[in-house]
Amino acid sequence: MTHVAVDSFGHERHPWIGRTVRDIASRGEGELTAVVQEETRGRIVRVAFIKAENNIEWSTAVGNVQLVP
Repeated sequence: MTHVAVDSFGHERHPWIGRTVRDIASRGEGELTAVVQEETRGRIVRVAFIKAENNIEWSTAVGNVQLVP
């Protein structure tokens, strides 16, 4: 993984924040609200947080996120 700017809470400055994305795992679409680096079992995982138009929010692996054109 390349070096990414992360704040003290683990939030990345991801270029897609505020853009519409698709979670390929759930097929859901919504606004990318955050990308957070979390430590799990001694390794860092990147988690994307998405909020749909109906205000339902969920998280998924960053690798599951695609930008909606």
